[in-house]
Amino acid sequence: MRVLVTGAAGSIGTVVCAGLLERGYDVAGLDMASEPEGFTGSWFTVDCGDPDAVSAVFGKLDESGRLDAVVHLASIPDEAALPVILESHVHTTAALLDAMVEHGVNRIVFASSNHAVGRTPRTDLLRAEVPPRPDTFYGVGKVAAEALLRLYADRYAIDALAARIGSFLPEPESRRHLSTWLSHDDAVRMVHACLTAPDPGFAVLYGISANTRAWWDLEPGRSLGYEPEDDAESFAARVEQAPETETDRVEAAHVGGPFVTEAYYRPALEGA
Repeated sequence: MRVLVTGAAGSIGTVVCAGLLERGYDVAGLDMASEPEGFTGSWFTVDCGDPDAVSAVFGKLDESGRLDAVVHLASIPDEAALPVILESHVHTTAALLDAMVEHGVNRIVFASSNHAVGRTPRTDLLRAEVPPRPDTFYGVGKVAAEALLRLYADRYAIDALAARIGSFLPEPESRRHLSTWLSHDDAVRMVHACLTAPDPGFAVLYGISANTRAWWDLEPGRSLGYEPEDDAESFAARVEQAPETETDRVEAAHVGGPFVTEAYYRPALEGA
């Protein structure tokens, strides 16, 4: 399978590209950064918010064979003013979707976020069908991008999968991470499952490992073939060596953890 990975030079992109290459995928990387040393696939140094540049990349790939899917990981990874967030999360997704329609590519895997539902109080196991409840403009951008994916899935029968990623880290570093951790290996397993699930249509899943203390329901991912193998519990003894703090209690109160706190409050158009 031939896959275009956006944000290929980022923290998730680097891991996913390497993992897909190991699984035999033909990977093309796209990023505003230059090609990393040792990357073995095709590389495009492009802003994926530029629709003409994105269409040109798809056209270039058409010259050397069929492109089967897009894994869209490119975005600002933290909070920013609303116009910046919409450009980063929504406009880039729109440019890719339009290029997909133009060039006959029918599957996209999108890196959404738990912050799309981050204001949801953390009580019972959270289902994928809960209403959006973003905790930041970052979360708003993910909600809007998910809605755009839904629109293109309905209009053009594109398979569009939104993975609400938790805490992507080599190892859990806090009590919250014992519930929200996504390991590097499980991130690759998740993307592989999303790329190979038969006829998923539009789907939302939670991107976490098989954590004993998981806050979020893994069944939507398992229905697509995602079977996580790692568990944050293996790091619990080290993480819990330090006494529980007020920060730990605040982070455990809502799905989005620290993103719901006043530290993330800002005017929507600040600096715009």
